[in-house]
Amino acid sequence: MASPLLLLAVSSLLLVVAAPAGAAAARVFSVADYGAAGDGVRYDTAAIQAAVDACAAAGGGRVLLPAPGDYLTATVHLRSGVVLEVAPGARLLGGTRQGDYPPESRRWYVVLAENTTGAGVTGGGEINGQGGAFVVTPNEQKNIMVSWNATGDCEGDECRPRLVGFIDSKDIKIHDITLNQPAYWCLHLVRCDNSEIHNVSIYGDFNTPNNDGIDIEDSNNTVITDCHIDTGDDAICPKSTTGPVYNLTATNCWIRTKSCAIKFGSASTFDFKKLAFHNITIVDSHRGLGMQIRDGGNVSDVVFSNINISTRYYHPSWWGRAEPIYITTCPRHPDSKEGTISDVQFIDISSVSENGVFLAGSKHGLLRNLKFKNVDLTYKRWTNYSGGLYDYRPGCQEMVKHRTGGMMLEHISGLEIDNVRMRWSRGSLRGWDVNPLLFQPSTIDKLSFHDWQSLDVSR
Repeated sequence: MASPLLLLAVSSLLLVVAAPAGAAAARVFSVADYGAAGDGVRYDTAAIQAAVDACAAAGGGRVLLPAPGDYLTATVHLRSGVVLEVAPGARLLGGTRQGDYPPESRRWYVVLAENTTGAGVTGGGEINGQGGAFVVTPNEQKNIMVSWNATGDCEGDECRPRLVGFIDSKDIKIHDITLNQPAYWCLHLVRCDNSEIHNVSIYGDFNTPNNDGIDIEDSNNTVITDCHIDTGDDAICPKSTTGPVYNLTATNCWIRTKSCAIKFGSASTFDFKKLAFHNITIVDSHRGLGMQIRDGGNVSDVVFSNINISTRYYHPSWWGRAEPIYITTCPRHPDSKEGTISDVQFIDISSVSENGVFLAGSKHGLLRNLKFKNVDLTYKRWTNYSGGLYDYRPGCQEMVKHRTGGMMLEHISGLEIDNVRMRWSRGSLRGWDVNPLLFQPSTIDKLSFHDWQSLDVSR
């Protein structure tokens, strides 16, 4: 047995070793101490960056933006171990000048963390991209936005700054924060590992294109919980551009979008595997659950469960035609590789929508082993936008005139239907054939139906 003196010495050593970690967690660097004005007029970039750098040099901690205050800034670069804390009642405002951002468009973010470990954002306050300043012509259908593509570093009208980005980073925590009015994408993870996104509220202008909520690009081991997303473009969007996406979970979220609530792609060069979405509420969206696989990547082992959906038509300039579930794979260009989608489950799903379920593989990119269990689909019309169109965009067949049915099926091998109800209100189904299934038998095999009903509820 060790002597009391030896135990005391060991205990003292442990206390000494443990002290720095506790001290680092408690360190708070207020930007006010570094000269931040917080008046929303003068730029506070230098003060904020000085606080971040001092925090990192001290071994990590929190950089506080105290309330009240509006802190106008150019790009803020986070460091390893630094958590940006925006206090309730404080706002970090992104600059609206092109010179506020780095020369390379891939680094245009209001808050940017590159090659970091343990960085994060929190605090209960708000990060605001001042997206309204980028609207050239307001339009109720879709705003026309400013473009900075004159630099030649990016093309098209999507050359606008994103709001918050983590690139090549790990052990990320983003929680208890409001992300508001992005000029382009809102929260973007690129080649990141082990990320937690919790209790984040995202608000984007409903008429602004490309203001995605959360884009998970080439990133793995991501958990999204208790988030509220109300935005014009795709809300939760996994993408695979330079690497695969796997182990993504999203639970307990509320979503409204003029595009797709949960969408895989359309950037889809690499695989998507082991993704789960549970207890999601989707309201007034152009699409509910979607996959746009266009670049040869494969999708497998995906579960959607306990999801309530309402989808409606918006102007066709937005991708989507009110489908509650939209699963597609086809080549973006005629010479592109075709990816497959397999082992996808839809369990305990209910929807009210203006269009049917769209499941379309392609000749060399089949949909395989899809399962629908305990699914309740209600169809009715309440907007005046035209129906009778299937939207394959981007690429593929673009927009195609087609009869509208409860489920449209193409190029599928293995579809199991178990306890699925389709409910129709005929009086409000302008342009529908009220046909439960539309498919070409030559493209479909291995169908299984158990306890499937199509009900006219208008009688």
